Amino acid sequence: MSESALLQINGIHKTYDHPVEPVSVLRGVDLSLSRGQSLSIMGPSGCGKSTLLHLIGTLDEPGMGTVSIDGRDPFSLSEPELARFRNQVIGFVFQDHHLLPQYSVMENVLLPTHAFPVETDTETRARKLLARVSLEHRLDHRPAELSGGERQRVAIARALINSPALMLCDEPTGNLDGKTADAVAELLFDLHKEENNVLVMVTHSPELAGKCDRSMRLRDGLLVDA
Repeated sequence: MSESALLQINGIHKTYDHPVEPVSVLRGVDLSLSRGQSLSIMGPSGCGKSTLLHLIGTLDEPGMGTVSIDGRDPFSLSEPELARFRNQVIGFVFQDHHLLPQYSVMENVLLPTHAFPVETDTETRARKLLARVSLEHRLDHRPAELSGGERQRVAIARALINSPALMLCDEPTGNLDGKTADAVAELLFDLHKEENNVLVMVTHSPELAGKCDRSMRLRDGLLVDA
């Protein structure tokens, strides 16, 4: 493993059971990324992009291979330890914002801090993040009162609330119109640079992929340079 790598995966395989025959989705994926780097992953629908992102994000476990994040093997942890690790080290932004409709913008952003409370002033950070995504005037609004772009910006602030070392984005602009998608993408990359984290983004958009330091494609279960 590279000493400077924050994310290192080696020989990742993933196969799903099927009534006819097993379906092999990932067939030996290798990847190494250092803090401050960004990577886009492209490929046709159903090729395994989201599966790979879920494995990196510890939401699923590989059949074979190793994953190291910030020098730790997350799959060697107990379930409570893994939940804490995921909460504090990894941030997620999905195509759908997944905001809770009954909670305000501020409450949604603070949600990740409730599972494993820390001593830092999370409310102050939440306010700073919401100001950074230009939503400081929307703290008490509910998701239904926001536009699609505003909801996604809340989701980005929520993903960053615990200062994660690794940010994972699955089609983060897929549900937005062109102008709004461009604005959200610019915000994502600006915050990535400010936070100096590792950013891994699954996208169908060549324009979005081109903004990353590296672009790769998932082809026949392997990551190859785009």
